[in-house]
Amino acid sequence: MELVEITTPAEPGTGVASSWRWLPVVVSGTTLVLSGVGIASLNKWVFVGCAFPFPLFLSALHMLSAILFNAALLRLGLVCGRPGSPPPLRALPLAAKRRVFLLSLTFCASIAFGNLALRHAEIAFAQVLYAASPLVTMLLSQLLQRRAYAAMEYAAMLPVCLGASLSVLGELRFNQIGCIFICITMVLRSVKSIQQGVLLQEENIDTILLLFIMSLPSFLLLLSCTLLFESRAFWELLTQGTARLWMSLLLSCSSSVLYNLSGFYVVKHTSAVTLHLLGNLVVLGNVLTSQAVFGGPVSKLGVAGTVLTLIGVLVYQNSDAVTHLVILWKARWRR
Repeated sequence: MELVEITTPAEPGTGVASSWRWLPVVVSGTTLVLSGVGIASLNKWVFVGCAFPFPLFLSALHMLSAILFNAALLRLGLVCGRPGSPPPLRALPLAAKRRVFLLSLTFCASIAFGNLALRHAEIAFAQVLYAASPLVTMLLSQLLQRRAYAAMEYAAMLPVCLGASLSVLGELRFNQIGCIFICITMVLRSVKSIQQGVLLQEENIDTILLLFIMSLPSFLLLLSCTLLFESRAFWELLTQGTARLWMSLLLSCSSSVLYNLSGFYVVKHTSAVTLHLLGNLVVLGNVLTSQAVFGGPVSKLGVAGTVLTLIGVLVYQNSDAVTHLVILWKARWRR
């Protein structure tokens, strides 16, 4: 930013506007972390606490909630109705619509596999493994988008991956099927974040509009899978559904809507890697929540893995400052 001479009068409100322009990003990032902590615990509670083991059906409910919520916003004219706002759905080019459909497939698969993973694995174990998502996203974005990263950013991924590996070794309730589902979900989420970035930044599609048009095919796909593999979920919900189950489903769907909206907004105004780094802040919250609600043994390797993962996240987020400190340390050492 250029410096302005003291004799030059400043425009009223300029400094305030500049200082407040990051407020929506901060709010969306905070919402992402809080809803991320809530949704994992709520989903696990639905499967275990409420004895309702139907992850595909729950994923379909999440998509239906996104459709209803965003359709209401679009109907009220709160999106795509302002001057200079992104174009509506009909005005999107065919190539953009194809990208949206591919995104819906990835999004649908990531949610389904994520809920399947929660059915077989512990929340803390899954969240620490998901912490390696930034490295996967970096590698995929470099491969698909030719995007370059600094050496310190790659170095920060070492403790992240080492921490995830220690968590796997220290998991006292290791489940091979759950681990496979977690790894598949991690790759799908990375691909999804890159696809979101292309549509939100290059195609300039509104966040709410993108979530709405992406949720439609995702819901149909998940509903079809539910009818094929979990058809008795409807009957059990209607005949054996308790007030606690209905309330848990409502809270889970609400958290899902908030999580997806805030995640899309973060990607639009920052990057796909930033989204996964913010997601890693959810790790500690989910670990604590998991132990408080579901209990379970904790190993020393698991604790060490979580600490290493969080250290790697902090190094990546402050890679420029860490690089500057390393340069200063080398200069002093040479003296």
